[in-house]
Amino acid sequence: MLNGREASGKGAEFESDWKDCEREPIHRPGSIQPHGVLLTLEPSSGRILQASENLDQLGSISATAALGRPLSEVLAAEVAETLQAELAAKLPAEPTPSSAQAGPANANRGAANPQRRPVFLGTFTLPSAEAPAAGSYQAIAHRTAGAVVLEFESITGESSGRSAVDLQTLVDAFILEVEAVNTVDALSRVACDTIRRMTGFDRVLIYRFDEDGNGTVVGEAGSGRLPSYLDHRFPASDIPAQARELYRINPLRIIPDAQYRPVPVFPAENPATGKPLDMSFSTLRSVSPVHVEYMRNMETAASMSVSVLRGGELWGLISCHHQEPRTVPFPLRQACDLCARVFALRLSSLEHVDEYAHRIRVRSAFSRLLNEMTDRGDFAPALAANRRDLLALTGSQGAALLTAEGCYLVGETPAEDQVRELAQWLYTSVDEDLFVTDRLPSLFPPSDAYKDSACGVIAAAISKIHASYVLWFRPEVIRTIRWGGDPRKPHADAERAGESGESGESGESGDRRVPARLHPRRSFATWRETVRDRAPGWTASELEGAAELRNAIVGTVLRKAEELAALNAELLHSNKELEAFSYSVSHDLRAPLRHIVGYAEMLRDDSADVLSERGRRCLETIIESSQYAGRLVDKLLNYSRLGRSQLQCGEVDLNQLVAEVRQELMREAEGREIVWEVAELPRVSADLMLLRVAVQNLLSNAVKYTRERPLARIEVGYRECPSELEFWVKDNGVGFDMAYADKLFGVFQRLHRWEDYEGTGIGLANVRRVIERHGGRTWAEGQEEQGASFYFSLPKAAPTPAP
Repeated sequence: MLNGREASGKGAEFESDWKDCEREPIHRPGSIQPHGVLLTLEPSSGRILQASENLDQLGSISATAALGRPLSEVLAAEVAETLQAELAAKLPAEPTPSSAQAGPANANRGAANPQRRPVFLGTFTLPSAEAPAAGSYQAIAHRTAGAVVLEFESITGESSGRSAVDLQTLVDAFILEVEAVNTVDALSRVACDTIRRMTGFDRVLIYRFDEDGNGTVVGEAGSGRLPSYLDHRFPASDIPAQARELYRINPLRIIPDAQYRPVPVFPAENPATGKPLDMSFSTLRSVSPVHVEYMRNMETAASMSVSVLRGGELWGLISCHHQEPRTVPFPLRQACDLCARVFALRLSSLEHVDEYAHRIRVRSAFSRLLNEMTDRGDFAPALAANRRDLLALTGSQGAALLTAEGCYLVGETPAEDQVRELAQWLYTSVDEDLFVTDRLPSLFPPSDAYKDSACGVIAAAISKIHASYVLWFRPEVIRTIRWGGDPRKPHADAERAGESGESGESGESGDRRVPARLHPRRSFATWRETVRDRAPGWTASELEGAAELRNAIVGTVLRKAEELAALNAELLHSNKELEAFSYSVSHDLRAPLRHIVGYAEMLRDDSADVLSERGRRCLETIIESSQYAGRLVDKLLNYSRLGRSQLQCGEVDLNQLVAEVRQELMREAEGREIVWEVAELPRVSADLMLLRVAVQNLLSNAVKYTRERPLARIEVGYRECPSELEFWVKDNGVGFDMAYADKLFGVFQRLHRWEDYEGTGIGLANVRRVIERHGGRTWAEGQEEQGASFYFSLPKAAPTPAP
């Protein structure tokens, strides 16, 4: 990365050897940078536990000789006394055991604790008689597991820094400027300019991490001596995960001279813990040799980084670079840290304002959609009718509403068959109420054919029984990304760490090993990548809007289902009462009708000679009408029985059933020319006697309504569907007007005169009753004088008896 590449690497495609880099214990390097001296003190006694091997810069005593001694025997008495007083006053109390665990994995817990953060103890001048490197030093301290870490940073004339008044003036001006800006770009420019004026670095960058760990330069200020990287992206491997974690818990890091030689800390293990010293919060901590080489490859001699944190998480870095060695005093670094915090607060404010405005738009759209659903009842047509708000809810270009009743397409969407295929994949492969992606082709390859309309998808599942969804779509957006060097470029051949004069540690045990020495990439020339198969990402408010709409739809569907269940129960009760009533009435009507027919026939036979011609015709009409009424009563009784009898399902050979019914019908139609076209039919699971009633009625109707044709044609066939079998009976008879198709299957519904075609008008009602009890459907198509087609379906599985 630009600054802070603790364990360099290459692009994400090359992982094998870089796993060692990612595991490098960079928080325990065992050495420091040489522009200062490090001591660790036993907290209670103040005796020295460890010292950097350049301790003799501060006085005449060596690191080895200093171990176990109090600070007053290592430094000038006056300096030691002042430091002890400052430590007692400024360094917080000993951390609790739970917050004092070593290692970066637990250091994040201590990041919020004041014990972990370095504190400035003051500037001290060492007498020349006692210190070979006499001069001014900044004293900085922090606590770590079992020790107090005391660091002395050398102050040169160049790095003496600005006065406190100057720093306050610059920070105050920065605060005023950031309050006046209204965009993130403008805020980034102000921050870069201010930090560069405060520190004098050649180049200051603001570097933002994305969700994958890649970074993009979003702000820059420079002197022109170093190349510009504005709008360039750098791969996540430039700052591995453990390095990002260090930046999160310790926001300041400086490397004054990339050509430095590390100074070991002696002894290597902290006597208080028996492990290498945790230097997560050390200001002098040595960095990975890979990162130092990375800086050299970038032509950067000095660097400083300040973390930008939002809500305790690492948003990005303010990275500073210089072409020559350069140091920055600790107070000035703290001022930069303060600017970074102000930057983060203003950034959050700007983003919250934008997010709040976006949430208001989403909530408004949701409210209008909810009102529309409430007013119209059926959610799918209601949402489809409010196209603008449906798309605005998620900022989409297209949407689809898929239910058991149909498919509604809104805006720019795939074709209906493609939407249904996608919904079926979601139904069988995705077990989520809300499925979200901005790269659908990588998950569902068939969608590559329509990524220009649906590369990004939000899918809200409405039902667990059917593939019912509300889908929002975003098209593919082809982008060109500028990388700071080719992220795919593999590293150079590995060398042994011993050749570089540095070794590393592995694990909490502190066992030393010699890892492979890796090299970072050497080129940072702009490399352009065209990104395809990606849609713009979805915001949190858009996802919340989609989730709330789903919940509202599910609530509406469940409420409607409860209402339908109550209505069905009431209807079932009413139907049973009506069936009982019709059975009773029909049964009671049979005797009077038989009496009427019987007495009328006796009158006709006994008094034929005394009756007039008109009287005999009236008597015949009485007999025929009574006989017809009797047949109606019988049909009603049969219709009632069809609803009351229990299904006795078994395997039925439809070929045999159709053949038997045909044979009976042809005896009644003797002398007619009828061409039968009967396909090879399957076996089904059904009640044989009831199914026979349905087939009998359909075939007899076909025979009856084709009798005016010199050559009648009757076709019987079927087709297989995913969950059912569809059968049909087609004829070339008189047909019917499709305007009356809905009446065909009702009781006593006739489309032709009784004088022309005999019948009771109950036959097709019996067909529907039988098929519905088997869990199937019935429908018809026809055209006057062009024939008719009657359809029914049966489920493939054994039917569930319908009430």
